[in-house]
Amino acid sequence: MTFRARHLLGIEPLAPDEITALIDRADTYAGMARRGEAPAPVLQGQTQINMFFENSTRTQASFEIAGKRLGAQVMNMGVASSSVKKGETLIDTAMTLNAMRPDLLVVRHPSSGAVDLLAEKVTCAVLNAGDGRHEHPTQALLDALTIRRAKGRLHRLTIAICGDIAHSRVARSNILLLGKLENRLRLVGPPTLMPPGAKDWGVEVYDDMTEGLRDADVVMMLRLQKERMDGGFIPSEREYFHRYGLDAGKLAAAKDDAIVMHPGPMNRGVEIDGTIADDINRSVIQEQVEMGVAVRMAAMDLLAANMREANTPRGVLT
Repeated sequence: MTFRARHLLGIEPLAPDEITALIDRADTYAGMARRGEAPAPVLQGQTQINMFFENSTRTQASFEIAGKRLGAQVMNMGVASSSVKKGETLIDTAMTLNAMRPDLLVVRHPSSGAVDLLAEKVTCAVLNAGDGRHEHPTQALLDALTIRRAKGRLHRLTIAICGDIAHSRVARSNILLLGKLENRLRLVGPPTLMPPGAKDWGVEVYDDMTEGLRDADVVMMLRLQKERMDGGFIPSEREYFHRYGLDAGKLAAAKDDAIVMHPGPMNRGVEIDGTIADDINRSVIQEQVEMGVAVRMAAMDLLAANMREANTPRGVLT
């Protein structure tokens, strides 16, 4: 098993074998959880700090659960009541945290590149829990694990990523990861929500849902990122659902055994019809949440192991 990274800042720096190694480890943890088996406390005696500059439910909760299942001491830093609100810079915050000598630092930040900057200033392993429009690596990894468990493979699939591509760090990380593993990727959405130059990314681009979903193995819906929009990107939510919201009629264009995904939180009746979201035969949305804990356990396990190895003097066995 090969995983060489010191931090998990994005999918872009990872080689395909590193992605596979992380997913394989996560698959093991997912199986243990379903069987009710307790994992080895590989993070016993280590400190994990979760620092979220943006609101989060699923990601923060799953990182906390993941760390505790592996035996870590977990601290959730309340950014709203921290010195950041008093004017402290991100670098000063990083230096302060580093002086406390944590082992793992999980960060979500509204600015692209902020997590990379933090990683340059601390000596612990840093995990990117989402930075601006840049990346959300653990979401892409849990999506990949969900797909592999549902479809039996993670290559040569036709995967349609639909909706607000322009503002989505989830879309960017998934495009990078699924592209590295030789899948056929389609981006589907209105031109106003499609990034400039998307056609140069090695993907197919559609502004018609029926065409974009035709014979797809996986349909991945995205949330409208209203908090990142500073203009009129859609005429109305009602019109958006009519043209780009996933319903039974549009889904009929995909393969009969196509799975439906959504990273959450969902806007029912805007991005996806509630009946489709709750269809146990097609929707794997709850499985995505379940796999999120397993992937974050795997990521912290492997990063902590790399840090231990890096800090072990030559000739000393661990």
